[in-house]
Amino acid sequence: MSSMYPRTKELSRTRKSLSDSPPSSPSPTAKNFRHDRASRLDSGGGDSRAEPLGRTSSYTRRETRLAALNKHEDDTSSRDYKKMYEDALAENDKLKSRLDDSKQELTKIRTQLDKVTQKQDRLSERSTVLESEKREKQALEKRVTDMEEELKVLTELKSDNQRLKDENGALIRVISKLSK
Repeated sequence: MSSMYPRTKELSRTRKSLSDSPPSSPSPTAKNFRHDRASRLDSGGGDSRAEPLGRTSSYTRRETRLAALNKHEDDTSSRDYKKMYEDALAENDKLKSRLDDSKQELTKIRTQLDKVTQKQDRLSERSTVLESEKREKQALEKRVTDMEEELKVLTELKSDNQRLKDENGALIRVISKLSK
């Protein structure tokens, strides 16, 4: 039981100051001490030889006191419930309006995002089409340059062929004159 209610130097000092002070003007510390002592006695910290009936009556007195304190607290807090309820309603209305605003803003942002993604899709489609067109154009340009090179070679070959035909004809005439 000594572990339940430890004795300290402060408690003994409080008792000394209580015995020194006049009984007509109890200090707040003295009131607290008396209340603590009464609470300990009520909670069974008193004489262990007390009758069970006395202990029960002290419990009922304590419960009655606590109920009175709680009732007083409930009366003061119930008066504030209406104001708290009105404050909560006002706060809820503010939050609802903010939520509605946020939802509208979110809807606007989503539509803008959809528009931008559609534009990007179109641009990417265009860019892929443009890239494929560029590749085709490059391939065609390369093919054209290759054909131009082939034409140059063909024209050179034709001119060489014509020159060889002319030389061949001249040689045939020279051989025919020599053979005659």
